[in-house]
Amino acid sequence: MLTARSLFQEILGDDEAFRLFCSLAAGGEAQGGWENGRIAALVPPALQHLAPKIARHGADEDKHGRIFRALLHRRGLEPADVPPEADYTMILMRRGIGLPHDKLRADVPLTERDILSYLAHSRVTEQRAADQMDMLTRHFGDHPEVGRAIRMICADETNHLAYCHEELLHLAALGHGRAIRDLLRESALAEIAVYRDVSLAVTDRMARILRWPRAKSAALRAGIHALYAYERAGGWRRMTTLRMPERRGALGGPATPAPEFV
Repeated sequence: MLTARSLFQEILGDDEAFRLFCSLAAGGEAQGGWENGRIAALVPPALQHLAPKIARHGADEDKHGRIFRALLHRRGLEPADVPPEADYTMILMRRGIGLPHDKLRADVPLTERDILSYLAHSRVTEQRAADQMDMLTRHFGDHPEVGRAIRMICADETNHLAYCHEELLHLAALGHGRAIRDLLRESALAEIAVYRDVSLAVTDRMARILRWPRAKSAALRAGIHALYAYERAGGWRRMTTLRMPERRGALGGPATPAPEFV
């Protein structure tokens, strides 16, 4: 039976599949770390109170990238090149979601609209990340090789999502509600299409590595298309609703170190 647990067990059991999985994750986290670091440096004066939280977000993402690279190192594996068709963060940027890198490389303060765009994009992508890490924690949180890393990253992603909810609600209360709603919807509809395309690309790669039968690959591809259909029909709204989190100020301090990995 095809389940998320059985599929991830296959990936864990094969060095080349594990190498691809960790390399994809490490690349995305490192990219997010750099982007958040640059955004923190360019926050406009009116929103300077957000700069330490954005920097903390970036530090967490950098840490996650190091954790995934450490998992590779423990197996004696080198990182793999990330296939362009599977580069989630870069494809999102090319779709106009998030802030373009040429803007982040310039030493010019961002606008309030830029920060709204960043937070809306983060609200959507952190929902995806939190959902995935929750799933992995349920099934593999006690795994001797990856359990500690999964639990640590899951806790961080929960904090990131709480931070996005809280800051967007504060900005909505200051009169940015309509802009935030529009940005959230735009980001969510783009993200679900990118997630579908990247999932299909990764599935094709894993199928070749693990030598899956055609029927198994076809079933997985059908599942990916079915998830997209559900999300396109209305499931995307879970990524756009805002509610004040139970934990306030989730990114109010320094990043939690992970010395056992980094």
